Amino acid sequence: MEFENKCVLITGSSRGIGKATAAAFLERGARVAINGRTEESVAEAISHLSVGDQLTSAPGDVSTVAGCEAVVKAAIAGLGGIDVLVNGAGVACHATIEDSDEEMWDRTIDVNLKGTFFCTRAALPALRARKGVIVNVASDAGLVGERGLAVYCASKGGVVNMTRAMALDLAPRVRVNCVCPGYVDTDMVRRDYIDRAEDPEATEREVNEAAPMNRMARAEEIAKAILYLASSDAGFITGAALQIDGGSTAGY
Repeated sequence: MEFENKCVLITGSSRGIGKATAAAFLERGARVAINGRTEESVAEAISHLSVGDQLTSAPGDVSTVAGCEAVVKAAIAGLGGIDVLVNGAGVACHATIEDSDEEMWDRTIDVNLKGTFFCTRAALPALRARKGVIVNVASDAGLVGERGLAVYCASKGGVVNMTRAMALDLAPRVRVNCVCPGYVDTDMVRRDYIDRAEDPEATEREVNEAAPMNRMARAEEIAKAILYLASSDAGFITGAALQIDGGSTAGY
C-alpha cells in the first residue's frame, strides 16, 4: 500500500480517526490536505504531523455546501489535484428520541451525510481526472440500530447506502467504499460520551463489552483499513461497507 506522491484530502483530519489516517498516508509517501473546522485546529494538527512539504491546510466547516466547496478548492490548490478523498468528518450524539431536537438533527445530518455528499460532488472533476478513490467513514451504527443513537444511526445509515449508490454512479472511473467502525478509542468517544456519563468507569466497561473482542478499536486500525480500500490492492472493490467493529454486528 504505497501512495508515493498521491494527493489525499481527508475531512475531519485534525483529530481522531482522520488524523491517524493522515499519519498513515504520510508514512507511505502521500501528500495530504488536513481539514478541520478552524484554521487553529488544522494548524495544530499539522504541527504534530509535519513532514516537510507533504502537508497542506484545508480548513472549513463541511456542514454547508459552500464549506465543502471551499475545503475541496483549498485542497486542490495546495496539492495540485486529488487522488483520494476520505470523507471522515463526523459528529456523534447520544440522546433519546425525546431529547433529540431539531438543532441536533440538523447538525448531525449536515456534517455526517450532507458533508459527505457535497465534498464528493465538489471533488468529482479532480477525482475523475485521476481515476481516483473515495472512502467514506460510516459506522456500525449505519448497519444496525442502537439505543440512544437514532439520529446518528440515521446519518450513518445514509452514508452506507449512499456509498453503494455513488459506486454505481461513478464506476468504473472512480471507486467508492466505506468503513463501518464500532467504538474507537478517540477523544470524541471519551470526551463526548464516556466522560459525560454518570458513571464513566461503568460506561467505558460497557463500551468495551459492546464488541466480542472486548475492547475499542484503535484509530490506527481504522486508518489501515481506509488505506487498503484506497490502494490498488482493492482495485476490484467498490460499493462495499467494511465492518471494523470487533464483531459487534456479527450476530445480526
